[in-house]
Amino acid sequence: MANATHHGALNMILHFAGLGSMGLGMALSCLRAGLEVHGADTNPDRLAALVAGGGQALQPDSPKADALVCVVLNAEQTRNVLFGAAALADRLRPGGVILSCATVAPAFAREMEAEAEARGLCYLDAPISGGSIKAASGQLSIMAAGKPEAFAAARPVLDAMATTVFELGDTAGPGSAMKAVNQMLAGVHIAAMAEAMTFGMTQGVAPDRFLEVIRQCAGTSWMLENRAPHIVAGDYSPHSSVNIWPKDLGIVLDIAREARFPAPITAAALQQYLAAAGMGLGQEDDAAVAKVYARNAGLTLPGEA
Repeated sequence: MANATHHGALNMILHFAGLGSMGLGMALSCLRAGLEVHGADTNPDRLAALVAGGGQALQPDSPKADALVCVVLNAEQTRNVLFGAAALADRLRPGGVILSCATVAPAFAREMEAEAEARGLCYLDAPISGGSIKAASGQLSIMAAGKPEAFAAARPVLDAMATTVFELGDTAGPGSAMKAVNQMLAGVHIAAMAEAMTFGMTQGVAPDRFLEVIRQCAGTSWMLENRAPHIVAGDYSPHSSVNIWPKDLGIVLDIAREARFPAPITAAALQQYLAAAGMGLGQEDDAAVAKVYARNAGLTLPGEA
């Protein structure tokens, strides 16, 4: 296994930008693997949780890092964190590696790779999948693309965060392309689950019975099996929020438009998430998209009066 630098993996210094539902779990997984983690987040509670787990807050006098993991919301935040006002790329050692995990367009990933290489840094296009629970247990899937030296430099971090690392290409872009394909399916599957469950309710099929039967039939999906229990329980504590999907499906449709590719099913799913956000459900679990269907059909979901 390649070490990240001559320092070796065990005393590897890692900077973490973004300690949200995914980032905090990823950072804690890196701590468990013996990496030294200095984190930054706009939410002091998330920073406090990192410190409680053995990490440190990223300070102006923090040591330079061997690797920077960027788990922010979108392309704009990625650019700002790496090369804009925050300029965390400047706090990497020469030859250090950036692991960029946000959902972005492939062209943006290639642009960031060029910026990094101009500064003598490695860049890994490294979108993530698996949700907050797998992030916390170091069991993510990572769809990665970058030069061999970027993979070598990032290996201890990848090993700490993921059980599966797909090596999709030797330059940035293919990782983000695969993430867009995954998000198209994931977003559509959640909306389709909500549509099918509420349709079943109009026919007297209770949500718990729907889940019991369909999870063992051909109509199931990973998203159905993961999200339908939230609706059955009437618990919309966000593991992944409704607000993720206008962003991610918006990116997918932007890429599709550039490719002159019609994506009508994705566009229909996006409208349901926008409707959910418009109902004030943006911060709830993305399974709350079922509430759009329930409202329109006059249905009462579990846990609702």
